[in-house]
Amino acid sequence: WGSEARGKAHVHCVIIGLIHRDHVPEWKRLFSYENIKGDPEESQHKWLSPYLFDASGMKDRYLTISEMRKPLVDVPKIIYGNKPTDGGFLLLHKKEKETLLTGFPEAKELIRPMIGAHQFLNGGMRYCLWLVNASPKLIRSIPPILERIKAVKTFRLGSKKAPTRLAAERATEFAEIRQPKTDYVIIPMHTSERRKYVPFGYFTPNHIVHNSCACVPNVKLSHFALMASSMHMDWMRSVCGRLESRYRYSNNLVYNTYPWPDLDDKAKAKLTETGQAILDARAAWPDSTLADLYDPDTMPANLRKAHQANDKAVDRLYRKKPFESERERVEHLFMLYEEMTAPMLAATKPKPRRGRTRRVQ
Repeated sequence: WGSEARGKAHVHCVIIGLIHRDHVPEWKRLFSYENIKGDPEESQHKWLSPYLFDASGMKDRYLTISEMRKPLVDVPKIIYGNKPTDGGFLLLHKKEKETLLTGFPEAKELIRPMIGAHQFLNGGMRYCLWLVNASPKLIRSIPPILERIKAVKTFRLGSKKAPTRLAAERATEFAEIRQPKTDYVIIPMHTSERRKYVPFGYFTPNHIVHNSCACVPNVKLSHFALMASSMHMDWMRSVCGRLESRYRYSNNLVYNTYPWPDLDDKAKAKLTETGQAILDARAAWPDSTLADLYDPDTMPANLRKAHQANDKAVDRLYRKKPFESERERVEHLFMLYEEMTAPMLAATKPKPRRGRTRRVQ
């Protein structure tokens, strides 16, 4: 709820009820709010999962999602963005870039546009000094860049973390480098809970991805369409972490655990069409940011229609009968997850030890 205090502080609570297993009622009551300020709708269930959906169709009714280091199926791998850990000295605002280039035009090849979550969603551009494989002679010929490198080294040496201090030895580079060498789709790690869809977008390898984002290289439009669907968004909302009330998209907990469907050539062609339609609908509003386009109050009709068509195409990959709600989608996805992970769990289950047993008297 919102506070009346100055600064409009907000309080975020999770209320948990506990009961002894010997006194669990046969039917569990669930109160759902379509409108948080309205009246709840009550439903009763024989089994409720820890994620508050009906788990009657599952074998493990208390199944929880565990982090996975690689995707459940053969899809493009997701990676974290590049982490500067530089004290801000390798990063440039637009005016800083222009000032540097005015005095040293040759520095142009050392500067790259950098995409962070804020710039991606709200517009604007930041830049960075990208000195990976840069000529040492060129670097030494530009005093302002040398000063920034020395400042990065000093900053890292002052850290309490051993890896950061070690990174001071290569102060020309970001502390952690994971830059794709091909086009990639960017994913902001945090996004407003008001959005129905987390905006994703394509970038070239010339754009340096900041660690406030994750990215997926080599993504075809069919895969982008799956990521941008309500099916994927509903999974994300159910299993992701939170920062305050915002969604925190996780590589290992959301993307890698998602039960991706099998795609034949016909399905790929259809999703390529619906994925491109989403990008085209965005492009029709060049003066609007993604924050503008994906605000539920200002989302344009053509973009909403493109997403709805994509949702319909993705839903059909999971079953012919339309899904009635977000909860129905999540229940279906959890059953698929249970089926897909069962062989993995069986393979890791410890085998009973063989050998002679002794009776203890």
